[in-house]
Amino acid sequence: MQVSEQTLHDLEFPKILEKIAEFAFNERTSQLILELKPYQNISHLIQDLNTTNEYLSSFESENRIPFSEFYYMKDFLPRLEIENYYLNAEQFFQIKSNSLQIKEITKFISKFEEYFPELNSLVSEVVYEKEIVKEIDAVFNRHGEIKDDASPELFEIRKQMKQVSARISDLFKKSITHNLSFLDDIKETVVDDKRVLAVLSSVRKRVKGRLLGTSKTGSISFIEPESVQKPNRELEELKEEESREIIKILRKLTAVIAVHKNLLEEYEDLLEYFDFTQAKAQFSLKINGTLPEIKPEKILNLTDAYHPLLYLSNSEKKLKTIPQTLRMDENQRIIIISGPNAGGKSITLKTIGLNQLMIQSGILIPVHPKSEVGFFDKIFTDIGDNQSIENQLSTYSYRLKQMSYFIRNVDDNTLLLVDEFGTGSDPELGGALAEVFFEEFYERKAFGIFTTHYTNIKIAAENLPEAINASMLFDEKTLNPLYKLEIGQAGSSFTFEVAEKNKIPFRLINRAKKKVEQDKVRLDKTILKLQQEKFEIQKTKDQVRELKQTSESQSKELESTHEKIREKLVDFQQLYDNELKTLQVGKKMKDWADDYLKSKNKKKLIGEFLKWVEMENSKKTKSLAVEKKKEKIVQKEIQKELKKNKETIVEEQKKIEQKKKEIIKQTIENLKVGDRVKIKDSNSVATVEKIEGKSIVLNYGQFTAKISIFDVYKIQ
Repeated sequence: MQVSEQTLHDLEFPKILEKIAEFAFNERTSQLILELKPYQNISHLIQDLNTTNEYLSSFESENRIPFSEFYYMKDFLPRLEIENYYLNAEQFFQIKSNSLQIKEITKFISKFEEYFPELNSLVSEVVYEKEIVKEIDAVFNRHGEIKDDASPELFEIRKQMKQVSARISDLFKKSITHNLSFLDDIKETVVDDKRVLAVLSSVRKRVKGRLLGTSKTGSISFIEPESVQKPNRELEELKEEESREIIKILRKLTAVIAVHKNLLEEYEDLLEYFDFTQAKAQFSLKINGTLPEIKPEKILNLTDAYHPLLYLSNSEKKLKTIPQTLRMDENQRIIIISGPNAGGKSITLKTIGLNQLMIQSGILIPVHPKSEVGFFDKIFTDIGDNQSIENQLSTYSYRLKQMSYFIRNVDDNTLLLVDEFGTGSDPELGGALAEVFFEEFYERKAFGIFTTHYTNIKIAAENLPEAINASMLFDEKTLNPLYKLEIGQAGSSFTFEVAEKNKIPFRLINRAKKKVEQDKVRLDKTILKLQQEKFEIQKTKDQVRELKQTSESQSKELESTHEKIREKLVDFQQLYDNELKTLQVGKKMKDWADDYLKSKNKKKLIGEFLKWVEMENSKKTKSLAVEKKKEKIVQKEIQKELKKNKETIVEEQKKIEQKKKEIIKQTIENLKVGDRVKIKDSNSVATVEKIEGKSIVLNYGQFTAKISIFDVYKIQ
């Protein structure tokens, strides 16, 4: 891919890399990120975009991949091939740590393979070798120290060392007791890793032993007691033996690990890739980055595209960032953006360019997920004042040099981004030359976005089918920029309006208008008027859309409320039926009690009761107990709901009743005597003879019928 350092600088791509590098665990990974450039290999690019997107999903689902800081081993792994070379304890620890992390990652990714297909394809190529950790654990304990039983020889040496150390300790204690009257208050200290007596210098000759030094003031002499000198020499010899044995053990272990050198290098490469990927994913999380739909053809269909650096800066300041939406394809290859200065033209240009560089470098971009992106082989830019002092080039000379380079290299795989196209020279001559450049880029089938103030460029865009004008919206009344790109309409430069706002005397503005060709002023006014009208239309459309959404939301909410009320009414009806049944039973009981009071006939009373019980039992089914339990639950819920939402339910019932009354009223008003009607689900036609409230009398010629007014409908 052809992208110059100047293009990367113009679009502030290095700043993006610096932000990403902050998330890397390892310094070498940070350096790799800082050196990142747009990919040459498209298949590698697609893979990296997918792995970054999968890693990002692990953050968003809170099912994080178990990856953390790892160790670079490239400094010492090549030395494994050197004969008699051995690794130290720290290097073995690094090998073990990386191996265990590979174990955790492979286990996790394979478990959630369906969520991480791209990462799984990479991880599945690496085999976790458990023997590496097993061999290291056989030599080192969990504190990184060599175990006593790492070899039989080491075990015997350390056993002897413990015995000698115990003997030295006993002898030293006896020496302290024997020479207590000659010792300083501290009694003992350590010199050259040996315990020594702290003897008062004035009586040091009274203590047998070897002088190893004195205090700073000379008042204390440090003496190794004669009784421990021989055991100390034995201990030193054992320590030397221990060191030699440890080296033998490390050499042997190094030889075992050296067999897996290539595998360890694969581990490191995979961990480095995970660090590289997680850093990009962390940055994506911060800028709300997503993976748009990747297209094989040349297309840029961006919805709600943000400038990532501006988004981060505004987020810190708690300011809103305005996104941009545009489309470029084979039928709309070139966009000419016009409008006044400080309206957001340059930042829009950089937003498009920076997002394109990021996506072609394997970095997710802050756009709507439904956006579509194709790839370009070349990205050329001319943004900002690039005056070259070293080459003694003016801004315009530099721009001409850039145009010369563009003309030689642009083709149908090129994306051109040019700010303030054609400026820097005489407006008439510079504008004419810029128009020729524009036509040349168009004929070469290049894709491009150009910002300009030149009217002739805007007119040229209108006359070319695959080019289109666009403008940055401004509020005509306040002349405040709205920072919103509008495709399809050239923008006014608001030259005189901005001058008036900045308190330039009107007489001077008027004189300036007279000096400009009237056609040009009228064109600018027309553009200004069209732009404002378009802004007002868009504003109205937005308001209508908002009202529609609000109305739909309220309608759904009301329908939901009505549905709930209908359900409650059904429950209330069931409760009422049950209560009515209970009242009927109570009435029957009262009748039996009254009858018994008069007749005192127990047999009759019991007979009536048993007869009633048998009748009730015959009505019951096997599921009665379940139904009864359900009824109790429903009853409790209804009573609870009634208490909680009594006022709301009453209010909703009133609304429903009111709506019913309106429907009845409307139905009655729509029908009058003499109208021809049909009964629902019937083909017979009748004439309305009389209307009586909610009932209606129909005349069928041979006979009449009375029916509910809601069971008929009017026909023509």
